[in-house]
Amino acid sequence: MPFIETTADADIDDEIRAMYARQESHWGFVPNYAKVFCYRPEIMGLWAKLQSGIKQHMDKRRYELVTFAAAHALRSTLCSLAHGKALTEFVTQQDVQAIARGEAPASLSAAEAEMLKFARKVARDASVVTREDVEQLKRHGFSDAEIFDISATVGARAFWTKLIESLGVEAEPTLREMDGEFVRAMTAGRAI
Repeated sequence: MPFIETTADADIDDEIRAMYARQESHWGFVPNYAKVFCYRPEIMGLWAKLQSGIKQHMDKRRYELVTFAAAHALRSTLCSLAHGKALTEFVTQQDVQAIARGEAPASLSAAEAEMLKFARKVARDASVVTREDVEQLKRHGFSDAEIFDISATVGARAFWTKLIESLGVEAEPTLREMDGEFVRAMTAGRAI
């Protein structure tokens, strides 16, 4: 149960029902995070638009790498699990665990390793990012637009993790039932 009460099934209005239906059509169920948006379903719609706007400029691998690094640096176990699992489409579970430890496994290019270093720094404390950090990304081939996309991905993840973590959203059963070693490695903050 989240820290706040959610709308009882009998009290769900058309706007909430539509939001839940969109989530269910995408995931096959209504995720726990969606339920805390029952008071502001329009915010869920805005979040979807923001995510779509950010993702359209990045390939899925880059998006998942940056999102995972940000989620883990922001200490969101829920997001680390979800995006760590998504990242296994591109790298092994062992490599995801290595990334969680701050390592750069061989499955990452030098540019990707530098990108993750930058993403973690932005997530932990954006005020300490320097021009040299950005120049280092450029030396690895990133354009100004791509650097913007990386920072936007981290910034959006910060909004999401702060919101769901502060409301005590629980991980879905499918995430809680993952391999125990993997779950332990993804536990960046609150235990599930």
